[in-house]
Amino acid sequence: MSDDSRPSQAQSSAAAVIPAAGRGVRLGPGAPKALRALNGTPMLIHAVRALAASRAVSLVVVVAPPDGTAEVKTLLDAHALPERTDFLVVPGGDSRQESVKLGLDALPPGYDIVLVHDAARPLVPVDTVDTVIEAVRDGALAVVPALPLADTVKEVEPAARPGDPEPVVATPERARLRAVQTPQGFDRATLIRAHETVTDNVTDDASMVEQLGLTVVAVPGHEEAFKVTRPLDLVLAEAVLARRRLNDGF
Repeated sequence: MSDDSRPSQAQSSAAAVIPAAGRGVRLGPGAPKALRALNGTPMLIHAVRALAASRAVSLVVVVAPPDGTAEVKTLLDAHALPERTDFLVVPGGDSRQESVKLGLDALPPGYDIVLVHDAARPLVPVDTVDTVIEAVRDGALAVVPALPLADTVKEVEPAARPGDPEPVVATPERARLRAVQTPQGFDRATLIRAHETVTDNVTDDASMVEQLGLTVVAVPGHEEAFKVTRPLDLVLAEAVLARRRLNDGF
């Protein structure tokens, strides 16, 4: 890889960590979720390509299942990926939080911006990736892409038994709510501090930064950056890819 194939140093300091060590039980038995095929190609490869499509991303660290590191390396080697982007595969941990930390630990010096992206969001557009990176470059410590909610949301008291009716206790103001996506972008030092400080089990890395008392900002997300967690999501993802091929020759 020649130096002149990369963006300038000021524009090439972003690295991405993709935790892909989960089993994805909601998709049913079989391969880990990230390795499920989407249009004949593993979702993980789609996700890696989506981040590598940004010229600002010059390194992608894939955190693989502990017993699947060799398989993931083979997958990356077997699929065409941008030559300007470097790739690294490391074994993950027992939780998403631990896997992200292992990916962070593997980052070499020189990357001041870190993206954390769900392998199960294989179709995120490059414009969304670039928007997150630009917000961090403009001074935000933590950035999440997010969409307004279409549905009214109810807060309920969880039922004692699954399937029982649940009493509604509040209706949050929908205009103030957002559905958060990935990639989430961070100042590297802030994200490292969050992982060293927060021990609670959280659902995303931005929540860890919030627990430090720091501000997380939201930028516009995209409807195609949805998370593939159920069989129906796979059908929708296939439809999105078919439309892209038809409209854009993707």
